[in-house]
Amino acid sequence: MSLFDRFSLGEGFKRYFEISAAFDSGRRDEVYGIRHEVYCEELGFEPVRPDRRETDEYDAHSLHCLMRTSTPPNALVGCNRLVLARPEDPDYPLPFERTCAATLDRSIIDPAKEDRHSMAEVSRLAVRAYYRRRKGETRSPVTISDEDYGSRDQPRFPYIPIGLYLGVIALAKQEGIETLFVLTEPRLADHFAKLGVKITQIGGPVQHRGTRVPSMMNVDSIIKGLRFFVKPIWRVVDEQIQAGYAAGAPPISRRP
Repeated sequence: MSLFDRFSLGEGFKRYFEISAAFDSGRRDEVYGIRHEVYCEELGFEPVRPDRRETDEYDAHSLHCLMRTSTPPNALVGCNRLVLARPEDPDYPLPFERTCAATLDRSIIDPAKEDRHSMAEVSRLAVRAYYRRRKGETRSPVTISDEDYGSRDQPRFPYIPIGLYLGVIALAKQEGIETLFVLTEPRLADHFAKLGVKITQIGGPVQHRGTRVPSMMNVDSIIKGLRFFVKPIWRVVDEQIQAGYAAGAPPISRRP
């Protein structure tokens, strides 16, 4: 390992966190538990469930990322998911297609006319309250701000949200997904640009747990365009997701 890698963001990520694909039922239950804690109990976005598991109709054809601390007791940190086309009904709308039906600019892209098996949506990003304790963060499932990058004299890096986004990108790469859609705060594009990620807005804003805009990203372009300081953490995250695939096949197939 080079001196650069030894002191890189990749080494920093491994020191504090690990990310995995939640293929088995136990890990998926941990994902649903985090989502219930954040979306139902803390934020009130969804109703509280007796089993304390927040699930919806899209989970049956989604793959999930789960982040925890890398040292005992390996505490749960956060999660997100990659919503794939339904294998038996690929034309069934992805979540954003319903939420943004009236605001999508179909001159940029019309998801209904694209190869449904080559697209997916990133959603249900959630980080537990203990890991988002800065002022103003408690009423949002996760945020990225300029403060997360620190200053020139005291640089920092937002390992948790960026790690979760990179995890779902690694999942998309494994699944052969070309285009990712995401419904996010309008300022996300500026923060992604810091990492070398181009995100394209594809419609007007909607009110969905605050103001959100639909955007798209190209998976190959993301991986190739990552800035040099992000590549080490990408390699770590990608290796950890690959390890999950090597250990066991995903529970669903996007192919008919």
